[in-house]
Amino acid sequence: MSPKRPQASQNLFAAAGLEQDAPRPLPDRLRPKTLSEVVGQDHILGPDGALTRMLETRTLGSLVFWGPPGTGKTTVARLLADATELHFEQISAVFSGVADLKKVFEAARARRELGKGTLLFVDEVHRFNRAQQDSFLPVMEDGTVVLVGATTENPSFELNAALLSRARVLVFQSLDAEAIAKLYTHAEAIEGRKLPLDDEARAVLVRMADGDGRAALTLAEEVWRSARSDEIFDAAQVQDILQRRAPIYDKSADGHYNLISALHKSVRGSDPDAALYYLCRMLDAGEEPLFLARRVVRMAVEDIGLADPQALVICNAAKDAYDFLGSPEGELAIAQAVIYIATAPKSNAAYVAFKAAMRAAKEGGSLLPPKHILNSPTKLMKSEGYGGGYQYDHDTPEGFSGQDYFPEALGRQTFYTPPDRGFEREIRKRLDYWQKLRSGKPS
Repeated sequence: MSPKRPQASQNLFAAAGLEQDAPRPLPDRLRPKTLSEVVGQDHILGPDGALTRMLETRTLGSLVFWGPPGTGKTTVARLLADATELHFEQISAVFSGVADLKKVFEAARARRELGKGTLLFVDEVHRFNRAQQDSFLPVMEDGTVVLVGATTENPSFELNAALLSRARVLVFQSLDAEAIAKLYTHAEAIEGRKLPLDDEARAVLVRMADGDGRAALTLAEEVWRSARSDEIFDAAQVQDILQRRAPIYDKSADGHYNLISALHKSVRGSDPDAALYYLCRMLDAGEEPLFLARRVVRMAVEDIGLADPQALVICNAAKDAYDFLGSPEGELAIAQAVIYIATAPKSNAAYVAFKAAMRAAKEGGSLLPPKHILNSPTKLMKSEGYGGGYQYDHDTPEGFSGQDYFPEALGRQTFYTPPDRGFEREIRKRLDYWQKLRSGKPS
C-alpha cells in the first residue's frame, strides 16, 4: 500500500490543480452513451437488427459477441445492461478463475433476491477451459445471470456446445472506412479542432485503423500530439510519424485463416490482383513466407492439377527460391508463383479423383488385385495362376493391352475425369483413345 499523502501536501497539489484525474484517452472519452451512437454494427443495432428486436420486447437472452478487437463488444454489452435495467458486472477470462466466478454468481443470486437482475459480461470468454465454461450453465438456466461473452475466436471451435446451445451468437464486423470516418468526425467535434491531415493522409489514417475503432481513435490522438502549430501532414509524413501501425493479425486466430482462405479462393477464381493483395496482406502482417509457399504448392495441386502440370513445378521452385534468397527478396518468387497459378487453367479433377479412389480403397481394402498382374516368384504361385495371362503392354502395337487391373470383386471404376481445359484436354484425348481400344478388344 502506498503511504498516505500528508494534508499539507494535498493542499499544495490541490492549489496547483494537480489533484484532478489524469486526462482520459480519446477512445474512452468518445465511448458511446447510447446504442444509437455505436457505429459499424447496423446489422445488429439498426432498425431491423437482432439486438434492436430483442430490446423492443424488453427481454434479453444470453449472448456471445464474436468479432475482431475494437468493434464495440464491451460497449454494447454495457449499454444493453443500461437499456434493460440490469446490473452490469464485468470479468475477464484472462484474469479470473473458479473462485472469482463463484463470488460473481453468489453476488448475482443475492441481487436477484432483491429484484435486480445481472448482466455478466465475460471478456475473452474462450480463454475459460471446458470445466469453467460448464460452470455458467446452471446460472444461465435459472436466470441468475444473463451471460454476454465476448470472443475474437470462432465460437464453434472454442466454446462448449452446451454453452453455445444456451446463447445466441452475434457477429461483430470490422469497422468499414465509412464507420472509421464517422469516428474521426465525431472526435474532431469533441476536440473542437480538425485533424491536421490533408485528404490523402486522412484516407491513409483510415486504412491504418484496420477496422478497429479503438485503434482509429488512438491513432488520431497520436496525430494531434505530433502536430506543431499550423502543421498539416501529408500521407508520407503521417506514416513516418506513426511508424505505420501493424495490421491487426493473429497468426493463431481467425484473421490468419480468413486471409489464407481469401488468398486460396482468389487463386481458384483466377483473380491474380486479389490474390496478390491477400498475399501481401499476410506478408505485411508478419506471416511466415514458407507457410505461404506451402499453401501455394497445395493450391497448385488442388485447383490447377494436370490442367497445367508446370504449376506444381513453378510453385516448388518458388519455395526453393525463397529458401535460397530469404526475405524480402525471396517473397517476389512466391508472388510470381501466385500470379502464375491464378492465371493458369483450373481443374480439380485430380483432387476429386484422389478423394474418390481413397474412399474406394478404404471400402475395399481387403480385395486382392487380379492374379494376372501379380508376380509369380515360386512354382506354387505360378500353378495358382499368379501372373498367368498377363500381357506386356510394350509388346502390343498400340503400347496398350486394355487389360483390367481392378480387383474382380470390385469391377472397373472411373475416378479421374479430366475436363476439356488446358493440358487435360490432351489427357482426355488419350483416355478416350484408350477406351476406344479397350472396347474393341475381347473381354
